[in-house]
Amino acid sequence: LSLMDAGVPVKEAVAGVAMGLVVEGEEVAILTDIIGDEDHYGDMDFKVAGTKDGVTAVQMDIKVEGITQEIMEKALEQARRARLYILEKMNSTIPRPRAEISKYAPYVTTINIRPDRVRDIIGPGGKTVRDITSSCNCKIEISDDGKVLIAGPDRECVEKAIEMIRNLTREAEPGKVYTGKVVKITDFGAFVEILPGVDGLIHISQLDKKRVAKVSDVLKEGDEVKVKVLEIDQEGRVKLSRKAVLEESREDV
Repeated sequence: LSLMDAGVPVKEAVAGVAMGLVVEGEEVAILTDIIGDEDHYGDMDFKVAGTKDGVTAVQMDIKVEGITQEIMEKALEQARRARLYILEKMNSTIPRPRAEISKYAPYVTTINIRPDRVRDIIGPGGKTVRDITSSCNCKIEISDDGKVLIAGPDRECVEKAIEMIRNLTREAEPGKVYTGKVVKITDFGAFVEILPGVDGLIHISQLDKKRVAKVSDVLKEGDEVKVKVLEIDQEGRVKLSRKAVLEESREDV
C-alpha cells in the first residue's frame, strides 16, 4: 500500500499472512493470522505472501519433527483465502499505483551529457559538483560515459540539480541569440562567454552596422552584450555577431 501510494510502479498488490499450527496428540488445529502468543506456544510459524494469482514467497519455522502433506495443503488453502481477503481490502483502498510519485518520496533519476563535458560538471578538484550537491541537497554520481545519476529527498531538489547541470553543459545553437559577457578584447574582435564554459568570437567586422575602427570603441571587458551565433566550425569554434542582432532589432521596429 505504501509503495502504491507513493507512486512506485509495482505490477500489482502483494499481501501476506502468518499461519500457525497447534498439535495436541491426534488433534491438529491450523491457525490463520497468528499473534505473538500463538507463535510462541504453537508448533509452526508459516508465512505465505503473494498476489491474487499465486504465492510469491514462503518462510516456515516448526517445533515438531515434521508436518504431513495434508496439513501443508490445508495451511496453504487457508492462507490463500486470507490473502485474497486482504488483497480485496487493499484494492478497495488503492487499486493501482498513483500516477505521480509522492512529493514526499525520495526521487532518483538519470540524465546523459556528452562525455567531454563531464569535466565541466566535476570542476577543478570536484568543486563544481560539490557546490551543486550542497545547494540542492542531492547526491550525484557521474560516469565517464556521461551518465549522471541524481538522487534527492524530493523531486524539487533533483530538478534543481538537473537545471544547474543543464546550464553548465548547454550547447550553443547556430541562429540563436544569447546575452553574454565580454571576457577578452583583442585587436581583431571580442571574446564573449555566452554559456558557462562556452566562448565565442565577435570579429571586428561583426561588432556594429557601421565600420568600427577599434574594438574598444564599442565594447570593453565585463560588458554584457546580445549576440547571435553565426556558425560553429568543425573545431567547435563559435562565431558570433552583434551586428546581426542590431539589424534584426531594426527590422522589428
